[in-house]
Amino acid sequence: MNYFTKDKRYNTLTEYYKSKFNHKVAKINLNGSFTCPNRDGKKGYGGCTFCSSLGSGDFAGDKDKSILEQFIDIKTIMEKKWPDIYYIPYFQANSSTYKPLDELKKLYSEAIKAAGDKCVGLDIATRADAITDECIKYLGELNKSIPVTVELGLQTSNEKTGILINRCITNQEVIDCVKKLRCENIEVVIHIINGLPGEAKKDYLNTIDFVNSLDIQGIKLHSLLILKNTKMEEEYKNGLISPLSLSQYVDIVVDEICHLRDDIIIHRLSADGKIDDLIEPKWTIKKLVVMNEIDKKLRRENLYQGIYYKKKEI
Repeated sequence: MNYFTKDKRYNTLTEYYKSKFNHKVAKINLNGSFTCPNRDGKKGYGGCTFCSSLGSGDFAGDKDKSILEQFIDIKTIMEKKWPDIYYIPYFQANSSTYKPLDELKKLYSEAIKAAGDKCVGLDIATRADAITDECIKYLGELNKSIPVTVELGLQTSNEKTGILINRCITNQEVIDCVKKLRCENIEVVIHIINGLPGEAKKDYLNTIDFVNSLDIQGIKLHSLLILKNTKMEEEYKNGLISPLSLSQYVDIVVDEICHLRDDIIIHRLSADGKIDDLIEPKWTIKKLVVMNEIDKKLRRENLYQGIYYKKKEI
């Protein structure tokens, strides 16, 4: 089954949720004050070169507030736009499984309780090296009563690029983690970044091929964001990185969509950093424009998700 619409030639998260829950669903971005094994010195030092001090949780809740307070703050904003919606608490910032299991249970329970009878899932962003077998087993049990999704940062399948960006994780670790999560019937979403230093079209499509080989259910794509106070900012100022233009990004994403398995749900096709922290590319601020350009190219060229993947399989 696909979740295309007249205007969207790919599986959209909105249509997937509508089919699954028969309702409008909103994710509530929460901050559980996590860190990351690539920041605290246990595995790497300083984190990935593109990652902000907020650990990719630039729009998550205020970590100085309780989970309930964060939830209420964001829920209040959401309900002004959509008075009758269901909720998925989303632990977004840093590696949101990177705490002892008893602390994780407390945080996740608080989030589910805050959403009440309108809670239709739990979404957790993390790294493949920051989730223990014990945690996966617990999430598997939780998944029997409420749908659990785990998002894993891959960024690229090019191991050399992984070293350049200080990813401090291997493709094999991602493969192994996905297998363990799927054994518990937990849905998995992979994050990838376009525009990483030194990468070209073949690298982007190799990453899509790698993603297609995994038993995953969702994907998030976005352009490399050069943010203030990151290692990537230094590299940009030294002329070592050239951000993608909007047209380059649209061309890359359309190619990726066409090569992507047609059963994978696309959770995101563009991302934006906080305006005060964003150095480049500035065009990412206009997220709707980016989405419209992608949709227009797909329609203009009569393309859709999986068209090239299917040809490859025949």
